[in-house]
Amino acid sequence: MLLFYVRHGDPIYNPDSLTPKGEEQARALAPRLAKYGLDEIYVSSSNRAQQTAKPTCEALGLTPTVLDWCKEHYAYRDFSVVDDQGHRHWLFQDEKLLPLLTSSAVQGLGREWYRHEAFASGSCERGLARVQTETDRFMASLGYRHCAEEGHYKVEKENTGRVALFAHQGFGLIFLSCLLDIPFPMICSHFDMGHSGVTVIELENLNGISIPKVLQLSNDSHLYREGLPTDYQNRIWI
Repeated sequence: MLLFYVRHGDPIYNPDSLTPKGEEQARALAPRLAKYGLDEIYVSSSNRAQQTAKPTCEALGLTPTVLDWCKEHYAYRDFSVVDDQGHRHWLFQDEKLLPLLTSSAVQGLGREWYRHEAFASGSCERGLARVQTETDRFMASLGYRHCAEEGHYKVEKENTGRVALFAHQGFGLIFLSCLLDIPFPMICSHFDMGHSGVTVIELENLNGISIPKVLQLSNDSHLYREGLPTDYQNRIWI
């Protein structure tokens, strides 16, 4: 199976929607994803994710399945902090916490990184448990049972399909952490996703087990193809 994780296009967060640039990015995704086809499409319950998926759904004649647990609001609630100026943002965007996330004190805790005193009073543990449970349930519905202690999946149903999930950046980093069995501090401090970026994950059947492998991370070839801006987060041209 190939799993395509797609971040929404350039957003307006209030009201929840896409900018004209984001709408162009969404339209550019359709021929890129339709070229080899998709069998199933899932979307976050947020408007910006659904609007990003709409051109692809129309091109392929598919009706998306809405997954409310992917909505970024819930992840932001559990994985955000308030800085000294009273501004709330993702913990991995906090100038004080980011060096801590890469430190041996946190990295040494592995999957229980949230037990560090800097996060113990927050809701990271609860939020991570929620996303892990829902991710495992989602993967099981596709035929893959998570064996967390072994760090792989048991293939319970052969699946050669192509599945897409349209969702978000912050949630997506947590999702990848849960899917790949890589501690969140490692993921969020070293990897990211641009607007409408396509992350491709292969789940190959290896004699009954599968170890998810990232083939592409936040690919934006659809933007190049259509001659659209390829600026990361609207601030760095790449």
